[in-house]
Amino acid sequence: MGYMVYFQLLKSEDFINSPYNKRQDSFAERVIRGEIRSADGKVLAQTNVDSEGKESRYYPYGNLYAHVVGYATNGKSGLESTMNFNLLRSHNFVLERTVNELKGEKNVGDNVVTTLDSTLQEAAYSALGGHDGAVIVMEPSTGRILAMVSKPDFNPNTIAADWERITAKDAEGSVLVNRATQGLYPPGSTFKILTTLEYVHENKNYDSYNYTCNGSTAIGNTTIHCYGNSVHGAQDLKAAFANSCNSAYADIGLGLNKTKFSELCDSLLFNQSLPGNLTANKSSFTLGVNSGDGLAMQTAIGQGETLVTPYHMALLTSAIANNGVLMRPYLVDHTENAEGTTVKSYEPAVYRELFSKEEAALLVDYMKYVVTNGTGAKLNGQSYTAAGKTGSAEFSDNKSESHSWFVGFAHREDKADIAVAVIAEKAGTGSAVAVPAAKMIFDAYYQ
Repeated sequence: MGYMVYFQLLKSEDFINSPYNKRQDSFAERVIRGEIRSADGKVLAQTNVDSEGKESRYYPYGNLYAHVVGYATNGKSGLESTMNFNLLRSHNFVLERTVNELKGEKNVGDNVVTTLDSTLQEAAYSALGGHDGAVIVMEPSTGRILAMVSKPDFNPNTIAADWERITAKDAEGSVLVNRATQGLYPPGSTFKILTTLEYVHENKNYDSYNYTCNGSTAIGNTTIHCYGNSVHGAQDLKAAFANSCNSAYADIGLGLNKTKFSELCDSLLFNQSLPGNLTANKSSFTLGVNSGDGLAMQTAIGQGETLVTPYHMALLTSAIANNGVLMRPYLVDHTENAEGTTVKSYEPAVYRELFSKEEAALLVDYMKYVVTNGTGAKLNGQSYTAAGKTGSAEFSDNKSESHSWFVGFAHREDKADIAVAVIAEKAGTGSAVAVPAAKMIFDAYYQ
């Protein structure tokens, strides 16, 4: 009896709201599906009812919010899936609901008001341009997800008509995959954030690190090249980070304790489910005590077998920007009935401390140096202060091809900080495509 009370009060809604619960769709027989809206009041999904009472789901912005809002035909995805139960329940005035039920008419479902900012969503979509990849924008101090873009995309208005084509075995692009949360990529030089932290943990005199870069370094059968065979010359740790010197970081990787490095990465959410109510893949870190020197060198520069999602990198960056504390990420601000009365609010909550304040401060300093003196220079001299890390991630045997990465954040006293993770597939260096994309997003936010 005690468990039944517990279940009814605390767990029943979780079971009803599960996307695997087919009973949810029975609510559609009595309720018109509610709207999904942006934080600034734009309608992102609505149900239109014609003169004959036929309902159709309509997405006013088409492809722009395709993956994050999702679709509600041919199955469900995105917010249409995770908030399905909320959209199919009505909290209108009880007398109104009773009268409608007696008349055999449907009630109007609750609306879902997201944390998405339409200006930032449009900026992120434009910033990625014609590249496949993903962008995610977060507010570090709250965990609010302000924008999420994945390309290639689809038009949710025509998902039924397009279904066979986009799900065919020979279809290109995996357009239904939300690359922001499900795309697994080599992190490239963005991973040097973690390599740097592990080196600092193991070496109290990290400030005295020095290395002379000749453009490449080799151990056994493994040769690590700096991007474009650049010769960086004399490098201390901060300069190697700012210049993204692969040779120096391969050298660093050889000296790291593999067990401790693995423990650090596990503590930073690798090989585990990520926080939040999003369908996200686990990032993987596999370097072990028996791994060879070649893999240790590759892992230190974000290559080898390490894979991450843009979502994961956005979480790490947000924690660094927030004095080491990761706030629980969330996409829904509140639900409200059709008359605008709030039904349930979702508030910021601490997930846990990922970095100490001292670690976060060090990484902020290094990431700012990337902008003022390194590969992120296109973000220097703006009305805001930017910090970040670029990456060029090789993904095939063709060493001339790489994904373009940037992770970072921006600060100005009059507004809350925002953090971004950008990956543009097959786009070259991080400074070539991902950094300008981040700049477009920062500019849209601060201007």
